[in-house]
Amino acid sequence: MNTSTIFKEYIWLVNTIRKAGRITFSEIQSKWLETDMSEGLELARSTFNRHKDAIEDIFGIYIECDRKDDYQYYIGNSEVFNEDTVQNWMLSTLSVHNIVSESISLQNRIVLEPVPSDSLLQTIIDSMKRNVMIEITYCRYGNIEPKDYIFEPYCIKLFKQRWYVLGHFPSDPDYFRTFSFDRIQSVKPTDIKFETDPDFDAKEYYSECYGMLSGDGTEAEKVVLRAYGKEQFYINDLPLHHSQNIIEKGEDYTDFEYFIRPTIDFMEHILSKESRLKVISPKWLANDIKAMHAGAVKIYK
Repeated sequence: MNTSTIFKEYIWLVNTIRKAGRITFSEIQSKWLETDMSEGLELARSTFNRHKDAIEDIFGIYIECDRKDDYQYYIGNSEVFNEDTVQNWMLSTLSVHNIVSESISLQNRIVLEPVPSDSLLQTIIDSMKRNVMIEITYCRYGNIEPKDYIFEPYCIKLFKQRWYVLGHFPSDPDYFRTFSFDRIQSVKPTDIKFETDPDFDAKEYYSECYGMLSGDGTEAEKVVLRAYGKEQFYINDLPLHHSQNIIEKGEDYTDFEYFIRPTIDFMEHILSKESRLKVISPKWLANDIKAMHAGAVKIYK
């Protein structure tokens, strides 16, 4: 059995148990026989156990068995599906891959967006595993000449189809800087070892951020946005930030509250929604957005 087929079975098994909540092996067996993957053959208990162990090793998803309740299987750490975790991202990505790969006949009717990563991602992840500093040649937008940087790769993040690496500079314990993969001209690991701060938590580090900007000095505060028309439904379905809460509903609008750093990338997102999104508070942010809209109008005069 090839790797692609095995991974399809892993994904199917996780999704089946997750959807059922709690399910016996005989019920899993029945659902398995309904799939094309089974080819009419039952799922051997030994294969099931191997898959269960592999899923734990690869995805960090625990399939538990409740022996006191008819030996029902369930996801022991189901909270990973409700969070911005690697497990959830991997499972979602592979699930989509499986669906698309089984629909080759529709390839001319399925349009995808590329997410560049290639060798940079592998090199940086390998360096993170080995805890060695990396050296990159980087050219920021607007700069003609690239610069070389050596830093400790603390974490990576995917945001709006772009990969980023957060670098820590040991010369200043509090200094971090984010680098976009698409501006990195070259990367190579060094022989310089480092130890990450045991108290560092990547998710916590970005918890108050809209995107990637975290070190520009912008403080987190309560922000209220009013979404009009269909925009209110888009935002409700795809929250802009994990702190999003609905605080008021009107005839044709919804007010959303956030605790977030209103950095330039957050402001640019608001601007992109034109008249469909309005800042209610804080006042300074509303004024800045208003001035930006006025500036945009000027270039068309």
